[in-house]
Amino acid sequence: MADQDLGGELIRVDPVSENIEGAGGGRSLYWLFKNVLLGPGLKRVFRPIVEGAENVPSHGPAIIASNHLSIADWLFTPLAIRRRITYVAKSDYFTGTGLRGMLQRRFFAGTGQVPIDRSGGKASEGALKAGLRVLRRGELFGIFPEGTRSHDGKLYKGRTGVARLALEAQVPVIPTAVINTDIIAPVNKHFGKVVTPIVKFGEPLDFSRYQGMQDDRFILRSITDEVMYAIMELSGQEYVDLYATVAKERGRSEAAGTA
Repeated sequence: MADQDLGGELIRVDPVSENIEGAGGGRSLYWLFKNVLLGPGLKRVFRPIVEGAENVPSHGPAIIASNHLSIADWLFTPLAIRRRITYVAKSDYFTGTGLRGMLQRRFFAGTGQVPIDRSGGKASEGALKAGLRVLRRGELFGIFPEGTRSHDGKLYKGRTGVARLALEAQVPVIPTAVINTDIIAPVNKHFGKVVTPIVKFGEPLDFSRYQGMQDDRFILRSITDEVMYAIMELSGQEYVDLYATVAKERGRSEAAGTA
């Protein structure tokens, strides 16, 4: 198995068949969850507001690049548009045993998740096959460039996986912002308050001018920063030029030092 780097997280891919574990499966479950079991209830209770849905192409591949405030982000963003969005999720959610494990696997597959492995180091070259497979099927692939949820509501520096994927797949990036999901499902809590989430889709970003330059780290950083700026404009968040994982660690160290 080969590990692929996507926005600071790893997706496990079979290097021989190039199959994505969990991707492409559960399409009927996805429809069932979105349109019958889960979606209608979420819309009725939370009444989400959607802006800029017309910026998402009605067909063809594109990357949905969003800020990441809460586990609820990958619930409300897909509800905002008709098309399916495939995201990544921890592989732990797909490896459970017994009845609970089976239900958990079905839920995450049914809500459009691809299993990822966060345990490895840096992914090998020829990376991002998981996202590429989704995009080459002409579908939408969702990614959180920050690589993890924001612990304080600020927008953090993006990982360059989104830029590499956009150039490799030759697809547009749709900057996306979710607002209020951190109030609905705060970090380290199962549930917060019932408020109206807002999902905003910005105009597609075309990086075809950089085609063939996916190995240039300066180009990758430039593209990523442009994506993050567009997300910041949509979300209104304060931007911090620091990786979220580093900021979290610093916060823990400071807290420990003052304890």
